[in-house]
Amino acid sequence: MAEQKAIHTRIEGRVQGVSFRAWTQLEAKNRGLKGWVRNEEDGAVTAVIAGEPEAVDEMLKALHQGPPAAVVRSVEASSTEPPEDDGFDILR
Repeated sequence: MAEQKAIHTRIEGRVQGVSFRAWTQLEAKNRGLKGWVRNEEDGAVTAVIAGEPEAVDEMLKALHQGPPAAVVRSVEASSTEPPEDDGFDILR
């Protein structure tokens, strides 16, 4: 099995109401990543992203931009355990 990398991210700024979760899901799937993304009550978005290390790093860079309507103020990332399920889900 190839080396895997998993990160937990927290994205702050104008990241809710701008299709950030749908954009994250599409970007992750296009990179062959698995995990999930959800809105937080405080206005942030959090996600767990796992897969090939280079693809995870590319996704982390993309999160600093986000979709066109987003204004990303900060992205925090820390190592975590990869999710057991394949696919990339939007959690409610």
